[in-house]
Amino acid sequence: MISWNVNGIRAVFNKGLADFIYKEEADIYCFQETKAKPEQIPMEFKKIGGYYPYFSSPIRKGYSGVAVYIKTKPQKVSYSLGISRFDEEGRVIVLDLEGFVLLNVYFPNGGASQARLDYKMDFYDHFLKIINELRDEGKKVIFCGDLNTAHKEIDLARPKANKNNTGFLPQERAWIDKVVKSGYLDTFRLFNKEGGHYSWWDYKTRARERNVGWRLDYFFTAEELKNNLQDSYILNSVMGSDHCPVVLELEI
Repeated sequence: MISWNVNGIRAVFNKGLADFIYKEEADIYCFQETKAKPEQIPMEFKKIGGYYPYFSSPIRKGYSGVAVYIKTKPQKVSYSLGISRFDEEGRVIVLDLEGFVLLNVYFPNGGASQARLDYKMDFYDHFLKIINELRDEGKKVIFCGDLNTAHKEIDLARPKANKNNTGFLPQERAWIDKVVKSGYLDTFRLFNKEGGHYSWWDYKTRARERNVGWRLDYFFTAEELKNNLQDSYILNSVMGSDHCPVVLELEI
């Protein structure tokens, strides 16, 4: 599985996204911040050979949005977390698959105002409630996407300079602690304990050239899937967005 915040799916298709999809041959691609409604996406971008496409779009144009391209047709697809103020921003696709449930999520950014930070934290809390309910039903949960938070100091280049900035605030990081304590695995950290690995770099300061980045993009799995995990890594050489793709390999 590959997850990538593309920062505009139409722009990234014009930069070679279809070639990337065919080259990597992943079973599932999860894209975030697509910034397009399905009717705005050219048909040739929907009909990628061998993949079923699914899109979740917000009411507001040119904002948010997620998409999934998957080789095996899901048993069920949902676009709702059950609360309208979250669903109207088009931030989630839930796929019931054989052996697990996959949630592709573009988590909110809390930087615009205190109201947006409150919205982000409410979204976080509701999301954890939803995935815990899925596990209580006996389902094995995987979720991926742009969490818009770096978990620990190792997950960003300049932790001290950003300790008061959204994306590294104590309450945001504490929520990821809560996710881990609830029985979910940060798959990348199972396979890599080193610093210097990031998935987002600021465009304006040309931070990618200096690798002054943040690890904002994750694959989390429920602990029940630990023995299925094969590898998890970051494709930091793939260009086209201010984020790069992250990968999870597992055997179901």
